[in-house]
Amino acid sequence: MKILLYAGLLLIVLGVASLVVPIPQTETQGIKIGGAKLGVQTTHSERVSPVISVVLIAGGIALSIAGSRTRSS
Repeated sequence: MKILLYAGLLLIVLGVASLVVPIPQTETQGIKIGGAKLGVQTTHSERVSPVISVVLIAGGIALSIAGSRTRSS
């Protein structure tokens, strides 16, 4: 059951980090003429949708609660 607790804590950390840390994306566009290649590489950063972050945090809380409960039998 401790695995659920640790997995829940990990999801909470990932959910909070996804609210703050942008994910970098790199795109390369170009053309090839004979043996020469002409290209442009662009980089931009985007953040994850807040809905995904909320789902990660809520799932982490649910797993943490499920992992912290012990059977009393």
